Amino acid sequence: MSPNEDRKIREKFKQKTWNEIRTNDSWAIFKIMAEFVEGFERLGKIGPCVSIFGSARTKEGEAYYELAENIAYELTQHGYGVVTGGGPGIMEAGNRGAARGKGTSVGLNIELPFEQHDNPYIDSDKSLDFDYFFVRKVMFVKYSQGFVVMPGGFGTLDELFEAITLIQTKKIGKFPIVLVGRKFWSGLIEWIKNTMLTEGNISENDLDLISIVDTKDEVLDVINTFYKKYSLSPNF
Repeated sequence: MSPNEDRKIREKFKQKTWNEIRTNDSWAIFKIMAEFVEGFERLGKIGPCVSIFGSARTKEGEAYYELAENIAYELTQHGYGVVTGGGPGIMEAGNRGAARGKGTSVGLNIELPFEQHDNPYIDSDKSLDFDYFFVRKVMFVKYSQGFVVMPGGFGTLDELFEAITLIQTKKIGKFPIVLVGRKFWSGLIEWIKNTMLTEGNISENDLDLISIVDTKDEVLDVINTFYKKYSLSPNF
C-alpha cells in the first residue's frame, strides 16, 4: 500500500476539529458548485447527443475501438453529437468518430492517478475537466439522449448502472441504453435475469430498459426507432 493510500485510510478514523471541518469539508462545497456551474453553462447548448461509455484500456486497431469509432461516426451522420469521458481507449474512439463525421464531440475528463488523459479529438470548447465523479456523471445523464455502452471495466459498469437506476426510478426520461457486444455482456445479463430477477430485486419490465447488439447498424436502429415513436429527431 502506498503512503498516500495509507494516509487516506487513517484519515477516516481521525476525529476532525471544527476548524478542519470548516477549512476542508465545508469549503469543498464551492469547488463542487463551480464544477456544476461550468458544466451546466458549457453543455447547455450542445444539442442532442449520445454518450459512449467503455474501457480506457482498449487500443487503437482493436475490434471494439474500431466499432466505437464507426458507431460515433454514424451517430453524427444522423444528427447526434457524441459525449465521452474524454480519455483514451473507447473514449478516444468515440470522439475520433465524431470528429471524422464533423459532429459535436464532447469530452468530460476526470483526473485519475492512471490511464486518464485528454484525447485530441474533442472540440476545443467542449472539453471539461472534473475532480468529482458524481458531478461528471450528472453531466453524462443530463445532456445525453441515449447511452451506448461498449465493453469496459468498473468505471463503465458504474456509468451503465447509474443510467439504468435513474431511468428505472423515473428521475430521467426513458432514454435508450444499448450494450454493444453480446459475447462480452451476456454473462452479466444472464446473472441479472437468473439472480436479480429471480430473487425479486428487479421487475420483469426493468429488463426492457436495455438493448444488446453487435453492430453499428443495430445501435442506430435502436436509437432511431426509439425517437421515431415520439416523432423526434436531431436538428441538422
